[in-house]
Parts: sequence; C-alpha cells; structure tokens
Amino acid sequence: MHAEGGGDHHWRRRAADLAGLLALAGLITLLFWYRSNNTPSPDAGLAGVSTSAISVYFTQPGIPQSSSTGPVEALAQALLGADHTIDMAVYELDLEPVSDALIVAAGKGVRVRIVAESDEAGRGQLPRIQASGIPVVLDRRPSLMHDKFTVIDGREVWTGSMNYTSNGVNRNNNNLVRLRSADAAELFTREFDEMFLEDRFSTLSLAPKEPNPVDVGGASVEILFSPDDHPADRIVAEIESASSRVDVLAFSFTSEAIAAALLDRMQVGVPIRGVLEADQAAGLGSQFDDLKGSGMELRLDGNPGLMHHKVIVIDGAVVITGSYNFSRSAETTNDENVIIIHSPAAAQAYGAEFDRLYDAGLP
Repeated sequence: MHAEGGGDHHWRRRAADLAGLLALAGLITLLFWYRSNNTPSPDAGLAGVSTSAISVYFTQPGIPQSSSTGPVEALAQALLGADHTIDMAVYELDLEPVSDALIVAAGKGVRVRIVAESDEAGRGQLPRIQASGIPVVLDRRPSLMHDKFTVIDGREVWTGSMNYTSNGVNRNNNNLVRLRSADAAELFTREFDEMFLEDRFSTLSLAPKEPNPVDVGGASVEILFSPDDHPADRIVAEIESASSRVDVLAFSFTSEAIAAALLDRMQVGVPIRGVLEADQAAGLGSQFDDLKGSGMELRLDGNPGLMHHKVIVIDGAVVITGSYNFSRSAETTNDENVIIIHSPAAAQAYGAEFDRLYDAGLP
C-alpha cells in the first residue's frame, strides 16, 4: 500500500509538472501569436471607427467576431505590446486573454499595477493575477470602484463601458475606445495613482485635474472623473448645446438633472431618442416612464443580456461615454470616468451603434 501510494504521489507530481509546462507553453504561444499578429487590421474597431489616434470597438452579442478586430483581442494585443508600464483600473476581470497578456507583460519586465473593486476580490482572474506577483489594490469602500480604464506606457488609454468579463463581451452591449495620447494618459495615470499609491477613493479624490481638454489626433477630448469633477454638470452643458439631435444609450438612468436637460431640448424642437436597458428601466428612480410619457422617443433594449452602454451622441459631432451610468451614485459616490469626444468620425460610429440598437429595441 505504501509503494502504491508513493507511485500515485509520483504520478500526481508528474501531472502537476506537465500542467505547469502546458500553462507556460500557453503563455509563450500567446506571446508569439501577438508578435505574428501585431499589424493593425485595416478594419480595426469592429463596427466602429479607427484613425491614427482614436479607435472604437463595440461588442456584438451572438455574432462571431474576427480574432483580429474584436475588442478583447485588440486590448490583449495592446497589453502584449507594452514596453514599460500597464496601469489598469477595473470593476471586475475574468477574461483569460487579458490576464494572460498581463502575466506575459509582467514576465518580460513591464511594471503592471491593478486597482479593482473589493466586491470582486477572489473572483474571476484576480487571484491568478495576484499569484503571479502583480500587485492589486482594492478600494475597500462601500461605494463602487467602477472605473474601466487601462493606461499603457504613458502613451495610450483604453476606456468605455466594457467590463473585462466574458458577459461584458459576449452577452452585453458595450463599447471600448482607445485614445493614443500622452496627455490623456497623463490624466488617467494621475487618477490611477491617487487610488493605487494614496488610497484615495470616492469622496477622498482630489480636485479636478489639469490640463483639460486634451488634443487626441486633432479631436478635443475632455476627461472627467467622479465624484471630484462632477461630470453631470458637463454632460448637462453638452446636452443644452444640442441643436439638431441627441441619442442616448443608457444602462441605468436615474439622473434628474440629465433628464431635465433632455426634456428642455425636446421642448425647443430638438429630436431626442433613447434606448434603455429593460431591467433597469423598471427600477426605483428610473427616469424612463417620465421621459417616455413626455413624448420622447424611447425604447427598451432587445438584448436578452444587458444593454450596458453609457453613451450620449450629440448633433453627430460629440460623444459622451465611459464607466459613468447616468445615476446619483455615479455622480456622488462611485469612482467613475467619463470622456467627451468632439469628433464627427467617432460620433458617426457611435451613431451607427445607436441606430442598430434602436432598430432592435422594443417600442
């Protein structure tokens, strides 16, 4: 019995060694895949737009995505291309391609740092990432660390509504936008350092950052963080400037100030359309019924998963997006990020996504 037990231990150890080698081989394969596929695709920005400075990606639940143009693959390639630093602030993370890329990058000497929501501790890929030696700082606050952004090498930022999860990509409607700009990266890095180095979350955040807005390939991009920058004020101001149309995609919409701004524009003849997540629209504090009752052209989403966008498109020229839901908690307590992009090309891409979801929505 002792010899048999010893043999079983021997084979378990051999199996464990083999599993370790296979995992290492997988990471090496991912690195070689990146090196052989790191030429930007001409259609980069699936169902979106790609320029030298701004690329937009949209998830398409239920529709197979090209491995060269999907948001996960694009982000993983960028992570693998990092030379010096990766700073990632995420609400949750369970995407293996992303965690694989982070571990590979750290293994080749890139400084990788992560800030995450405490409620997600021990879930998804975070334990594996921490076990690899990558430092993870949790917010440890009742409010949510709801940011969704990644800064690479101090030269580019990835943000949008997309959580780094399988549901976020495969079941939910989301957007992911890449800004190639050292100035944008600097502002996001300052926010990241507040959390990672200074333990400043929620209402402990510092005063608004300067300079702002920044130039991103000729497009003016304003970068805001909540609660310190009070994004609702700027969102309302942008809506009040609308002269031809406003389109809204909203996961959660409980903000009375933003709803009032939309009603004001509608009353002076500006067409307003919206698609709201069906489950959230029936929730406490939702503005859906009041806005719909006013005659606004609102629809509930037709996705069996979640319509998770937080997007406003104004006059075919301005896009507002980020992690920020149009809600009181997003404005006053959560850590959130918002970008306001002045770019007809970006607005056209987001407008096409709006039209697709509006056409599929439920009147």
